[in-house]
Parts: sequence; structure tokens; C-alpha cells
Amino acid sequence: MKTVIMAGGKGTRIASIANDIPKPMIKVCGKPILEWQIENLRSCGLTDITLVIGHLGHVIRDYFGDGQQLGVQISYFEETQPLGTAGALFCMPELMEGDDFLLMCGDIIIDVDFNRFVRFHREHNAWASLMAHPNGHPYDSSLLITETLPPAQSGGWPVETHRVTGWLNKEDERLYYKNRVNAGIEMISPKLLRETSKQLVPRHPENPGKIDLDRDVLKPSLSSGHIYAYDTSEYIKDMGTPDRLREVEHDIISGKVTSRNLRHKQRAIFLDRDGTLNRYVGFLTAPEQLELLEGAAEAVKAINASDFLAVVVTNQPVIARGECSWEQLQDIHHKLETLLGREGAFVDAIYVCPHHPDSGFEDERPEYKLDCDCRKPKAGLLQRAAAELNISLAESYMIGDDMRDKKAGINAGCKESVCIDTNQPGALLHAVSQLLSAYRSL
Repeated sequence: MKTVIMAGGKGTRIASIANDIPKPMIKVCGKPILEWQIENLRSCGLTDITLVIGHLGHVIRDYFGDGQQLGVQISYFEETQPLGTAGALFCMPELMEGDDFLLMCGDIIIDVDFNRFVRFHREHNAWASLMAHPNGHPYDSSLLITETLPPAQSGGWPVETHRVTGWLNKEDERLYYKNRVNAGIEMISPKLLRETSKQLVPRHPENPGKIDLDRDVLKPSLSSGHIYAYDTSEYIKDMGTPDRLREVEHDIISGKVTSRNLRHKQRAIFLDRDGTLNRYVGFLTAPEQLELLEGAAEAVKAINASDFLAVVVTNQPVIARGECSWEQLQDIHHKLETLLGREGAFVDAIYVCPHHPDSGFEDERPEYKLDCDCRKPKAGLLQRAAAELNISLAESYMIGDDMRDKKAGINAGCKESVCIDTNQPGALLHAVSQLLSAYRSL
């Protein structure tokens, strides 16, 4: 399988670090960003690489040559004029008529299991699969909106199909949203390029070859139903600013970048929702009722900076009681993710138990009135997260404000399970700080 890396960026936002080399050649811990990417690709068996070069492209060619010294085969496509983020793709016949290929930007530090991504793409028979992840600055990132089948169409439980149905660019108006950021890594089928070429109208008459991947190719193709989002918790960091460069260098040295690859077992700090992250108001049924607790965003941000995933596990009997719809619950969680994102924090996943064993509520939903294995203090939610995110429960922690949360962590086999006093300001931050401090001292 071929990999195409767009390596022609000038890097105007990071020019203070290096303005005499292409952005992908900026060194991180002694190696160019591109070299880190190529090593990650090689570890997944992806050795056929084309580098699209332009601005100061000779620096890249002189450094990598044909790639033999890195155990890969490198070819080059040199733009004589800027073609945007996708124009070069339409100038390479081997992409238009060949096999599906991996496409990525050359200015991001990554360590991901590409084989998982390829399997996802093939299983969905996609024209394009877009790698997506949460990050600490979703407000200035492009966000993907995906399809969720309502319970009536999916046997009583909403099903995430991963089909992309909406796209919010940085400048688009938004209120509350899921922190699902387009990572700039795609699996592309030649069919997407062929179908797009039939409809493509040049937006730059003076340079008709200049094409924007997101705005001119992917976003207009959403109506086809063949564009999918692949969610991952792995390490993906845009190198757009000096601050992010320093953060990445710290993460490489600490081992965080490598450890987040899903080939390795992950660690998580599981968090209850009501009374732990947000103020307890009884049965929360509308976004207007959600308010983050003091220190909650700071606590999640501390988890994000650590070796742990931040995973929410929450009982929501309001579904079974008929007091809140799945759509309303989604809106509540979108507000939660939005408020956290504004503070530079994010959760890697949210797992919900909608069940309630007791009957007698006016609008209750019989299909959710059962004694399930996911309602805390049972361990089902944590076990499901462990299976999907490759988490080692024995190396993970649980934090909540109720004994049911603590028992759920114990029942799941977590290393430690903590019950905080929600009435104490900053209780979650204090608990997270203690756990991380104890972990670092091991």
C-alpha cells in the first residue's frame, strides 16, 4: 500500500523555530518530523512512500534520498506551483487508477497503529476514512459529525455508524459539539478522486490545479454516504506552534508518544459524571442543567498530560425512566465536551448505562427496565471500555462520588478506586493529583 505525505508546507506559525527549512523538517528530539512519521509507517509495514514537496523541497530530497537508509522506498512529486492540500493527488495517475492509499500531512507527530486504521477502512468499504481524535483545542480545529442510528432503528440502543454527515470548519458557527477533530490522516479510495474530478470546479482560476482536500474534496462528498470517521485515542499532535513543539518533545522523552500506540495496553482513569465532573442536580435531563465543578477541567487536563486516558463511565437511568431522550443525552455530553475543550481538556470516551431495574415511572421505557451487567456498581462499562480501547484494568483507576462508583472500580479489578466528597471544592483535582503523584513515584 502506498502512503502519500504532503510535505510542502511553509510553517508560517512556527517560523520562529526554523524559517530556512520546510516545516516537516523541523527537528523534534534530534530528528525531523518526517523521519518520526516514516519510522511509524515502517513499523506497520508501510514502506512505499511518496513525498509531495514544494517549498525548499530540495532539503527534504537531500536528507531522505530514496529512503533506503530508513528501510523504505521514497519517491517524490514536486509541485512547480502550490497545488493546495489535494491538487497533487489529481496529477498522479497511479493514485487515480491504483489501489487505496494512505494520505497524511507532514507536520504532525504521530505514533499510531495504521493496521487498525486500514482494517476499519476496508470493513466500511469507504471512499475515504478520516482519522479523528479529541484534542485540547477543538474550538480552533475542524470537527467531524457522524451518524448515530436512533434506538428505533437499532434494536433499542443508538448505534454509531461512523459515517460522516457534517463538517465544522474553524470559522463555522458552533454551540455544543463532540470533540472529534479531523486529524489530517486519511485512507483514500481512487473512486473518491474520480468522482470528485467530475464535479470539481476550479476555485482559483489563476491556478486551477490548487485544490483543498477538506473543502473541495471531502466535505462536498459527504452526501455520497461513503465518508467515515475512525476514532482513536493514539498520539496525534499538530506541530503548528512553538508551544506545541515543546509539548511534543516532552511527550517523546517521557515515553508517552510511543505508549499511546494501540498496539500497547493503555492505562485509564475512569471518571463518574454527575457529582464528579459536573455539579449534581439530581436527574440531569437538559444541557442547561450541566455546570462543571470547580477544578474539573483542570483535573481532566492533568490526566490528558499524563500516561492515562480519561474515560467517563456513567449510569443514566433517566433513559429507562423516560425522563430524557438519547438525543437530549447526546446534547448534554456535547456540552460537557465543549466546556472541557474551552479549558484545554478532553475526555477520550464516554460510556453510558441507560438501564434501571425498578418499574413504576409514568413514561418509563420497558426495553431498558432490566438488571443489566453495565449499571454501576457492576463492572460492565469499564470492561467494555477496556475491550474497545485496549485498557489494562489492573493498571487503571476509578474516581467517583458514590460508593457504587468505587465498587465498580473494585469489581473491574482496577488498581485503586476512589470516592470523593463532591461538596469539597476541587475534590476531583485533588484526587487526580494524588493518584498521578503516586503513579509517578512507583
